[in-house]
Amino acid sequence: MELKIVEAPFGFRPRVELPNTGFYSGLGEKGVRKLVHEHYGLLRKSNVNHLFPQDEEAFEQAKRNSADFFVQMLGGPQHYFEKRGRPMMAKRHAAFKIQPKSRIIWLKCYQQLLPKLDIPEKHIISFWEYLNLFSLWMVNTPEIQENEISELRIK
Repeated sequence: MELKIVEAPFGFRPRVELPNTGFYSGLGEKGVRKLVHEHYGLLRKSNVNHLFPQDEEAFEQAKRNSADFFVQMLGGPQHYFEKRGRPMMAKRHAAFKIQPKSRIIWLKCYQQLLPKLDIPEKHIISFWEYLNLFSLWMVNTPEIQENEISELRIK
């Protein structure tokens, strides 16, 4: 199974379609929560762990919020809406400097987990395509190149 990461210019916000319902049907709420839990475990060990709460209780809450979001987006109960209102994920992530390479690390953590799921490949690919495009909306800070850093020091 090939889970290729889509690259796009900074600021590109594609149309995003929800994954097919087979992903949620295959995993159920418990399986989606387990997937998010494992994803956050990988993120905690990654180079983007600074984007997540360092306090254990806050980290666990962020994990629950993310799981609620995915359960809802995949066709499950509306836990996220009931607890936090409309998702507005780009707005909620605006406080964090999310660069294109941060997005890639976030996706690579899912690349490690998705092939291990015991559901049909077409459902995994549908979810992957959703993640790929949805994650482009979260990128809100362009990469700073080395030559830009030295120019900043000169000024």
